[in-house]
Amino acid sequence: MRAFGSDDVVASLAGVAADAGSAEAREHGRLADAHPPVLRTHDRYGNRVDEVEFHPSWHWLMARAVGHGLHAAPWAPDAGPHAHLRRAAAFTVWSRVEAGHGCPISMTYAAVPALRHAPELAARYEPGLRSPVYDPGLREPGGKAGLLAGMSMTEKQGGSDVRANTTTATPLADGTYSLVGHKWFTSAPMNDLFLALARAPGGLTCFVLPRVLPDGRRNALRLQRLKDKLGNRSNASAEIEYTGAVGWRVGDEGRGVRTIIEMVTMTRLDCVLGSTAGIRAALTEAAHHAAHRSAFGAVLRDQPAMSAVLADLAVESDAATVLAMRLASEVDKSGPLLRLALPAAKFYVCKRAPAVVAEALECLGGNGYVEESGMPRLYREAPLMSIWEGSGNVTALDVLRAVEREPSSVDALVAELELGADRRLDDAVSALRAELAAAEPARARALAERITLCLQASLLVRHVPEVAEPFIATRLAEGGRIMGALPRGVDTAALVDRVTPDPGQFPVKE
Repeated sequence: MRAFGSDDVVASLAGVAADAGSAEAREHGRLADAHPPVLRTHDRYGNRVDEVEFHPSWHWLMARAVGHGLHAAPWAPDAGPHAHLRRAAAFTVWSRVEAGHGCPISMTYAAVPALRHAPELAARYEPGLRSPVYDPGLREPGGKAGLLAGMSMTEKQGGSDVRANTTTATPLADGTYSLVGHKWFTSAPMNDLFLALARAPGGLTCFVLPRVLPDGRRNALRLQRLKDKLGNRSNASAEIEYTGAVGWRVGDEGRGVRTIIEMVTMTRLDCVLGSTAGIRAALTEAAHHAAHRSAFGAVLRDQPAMSAVLADLAVESDAATVLAMRLASEVDKSGPLLRLALPAAKFYVCKRAPAVVAEALECLGGNGYVEESGMPRLYREAPLMSIWEGSGNVTALDVLRAVEREPSSVDALVAELELGADRRLDDAVSALRAELAAAEPARARALAERITLCLQASLLVRHVPEVAEPFIATRLAEGGRIMGALPRGVDTAALVDRVTPDPGQFPVKE
């Protein structure tokens, strides 16, 4: 945070850090996951209501996330020069409490730049989206103290290929559109408004659809069912049927993908932040356990094999963190690096998370495999960020498109990489240059990986030199590797000390 922001930014995180580290927050996170949302399609008289009921812990978490400004607050004109960096750090810290409620928070954050393609709609909704007040319930947006936004793009026949969408949008006399179609995956359906893609006469177009219309009537968004998901259980994800739903156009007809891609970019950043949070949460649990558990005559963390594993997990966590914060700082500057580095980081960091969390879980042995430890919840959550907002191949191919279509992003990447500090890094950057020059779809994944590893190594050399050596020695070589296979001479104890909670502060009851 000091490298990319300031001491003031660090100090501003004290409140959210204290909340996130509290036993109260941890318990609310557990309860929100243990009591998933329930769909109510009709009231007792048979009238359609299309509502989702949440456990009180969900609302507790949401109120604090909004109150800490983790939603759209950074878009305020007076938010400050490091508003997005500050929000990214706070979002990463807070996401360790419970990941599911981060979805509506993230979508609200991401909706603002897309909504600004329609200035009159942005003027109508943006003050509510930036409000620090969590105001749940379905009411007309203009009468609420705070708003939340979502997005609705995926359809069953297309998935990531949104250009295959079949939802139609018919122009109406008053300038609005009537939307008819089926959306296969829409998270947080109780949010106040949604950005959606549909086919207008001029082609695929972006629309904003409020749940409640200006005259107080509920919009024709029918919740068909909630998804039974692997993880992210506290968050309601629904199939939605538009049966003549009223929408307002955002951007020009036929430019829907270009319009909504602004939202996708920001949610991809939050995927990196979410994976970084999950990695660190799992590492903290493992390090704490190893500091208290004894095996074969010694404290577990002092056993050389375990120390090597924990140290390697710490290296992975630091590399993810420094890259995530660097990308967030680029949002504040609106720099070109984001276009290439963000999809690459989204591909690699999010794909590493399941393997890292699994290794951390194993540090607890059988204790980590039982629900009471909290590790299974982290493990179920880990694959999501790699799938959401474009799974591996989709994101890697987006890296390729950036290379081909936006050379300024390549120039920004090359300028970012530190040269001359380490011969092995210089060699890796040279290999990356060759990969960039011969980029092709079959090598898209390799390219995304190389970009991310070179960026992480360069950032660690400059900002976390004590971690740079083991990272470069293990991550810049070709081929796969297992955690804990560090080279000889690495001070594993020092690396583990950096990430272990103070044993005296968190004593374990016998």
